[in-house]
Amino acid sequence: MSSWQTRTIWSSASTKPSITRFMRFRQGGPPAYAILLNHDRLRQIRGGLFGNWEETKGVHWVSRCKVLYPCEPSKIFAVGRNFKSHIGDKKPPTRPEIFFKPISALQNPEDPIVIPPGAQNVHFEGELVLMIGKVTKGVSVEQAREAIFGITCGNDVSERDWQIGPDRDLQWWRAKGADTFAPLGPIIAQGLDYGNLLIRTRLNGKTVQEQSTADMFFDPPTIVSWISQYVTLMPGDVIYTGTPGTTQRMNPGDVVEVEIEGIGTLRNPVVGAE
Repeated sequence: MSSWQTRTIWSSASTKPSITRFMRFRQGGPPAYAILLNHDRLRQIRGGLFGNWEETKGVHWVSRCKVLYPCEPSKIFAVGRNFKSHIGDKKPPTRPEIFFKPISALQNPEDPIVIPPGAQNVHFEGELVLMIGKVTKGVSVEQAREAIFGITCGNDVSERDWQIGPDRDLQWWRAKGADTFAPLGPIIAQGLDYGNLLIRTRLNGKTVQEQSTADMFFDPPTIVSWISQYVTLMPGDVIYTGTPGTTQRMNPGDVVEVEIEGIGTLRNPVVGAE
């Protein structure tokens, strides 16, 4: 990873000591977890993210590491129609509208979003993503707050023709779930106020989405509580919480960035299928 890419990832990251930032990375061995110490230094931890993890003596440079999507979920959920600016004149939902994305859709920061064969209308969707920190079943909204381990950036990549267009399927298995359609990262931030953060998406450097998480119809605890009534959430599971504003088609050669204040920037190039 170049120094320019490192600056891009951490350009909006706060240095407040009450906020802990975790990264999953690889450097000459199996994937490992670490805490971000400053702009480009990581302190490796042992014991995983949940429970009694502890710091080691291992220090790594972000610029020398391969940054991976920051957790290993058993399930990926996503919320549709969670911003007024995204649904326009449509009737607002009365409950969080949830769908699944497969684990195989996950993609690392800086790795490519691949336009699948036959896809003609693939869009970005910059989103705040929640990560669950403990087994969560049938919880109240207040209890759900304690289940959210941290937050990160995500891109709910979507093929509109397969989702709602002339070639739509019975379910969104390929429209939302094709390989590389769930970029995630670069870090998990713990201690941020996820209720009022600015989401900004850029396509080839131009801002194409910009809105606060305060404008969601359903806030993160409400989403977690609703899902938990029906499906047990496990540590590491992630929830994409919905995209603001309008989206547009991406093409091979484009670069899409999802930046959330206090977290950083998720950056992915776009390529065509080989």
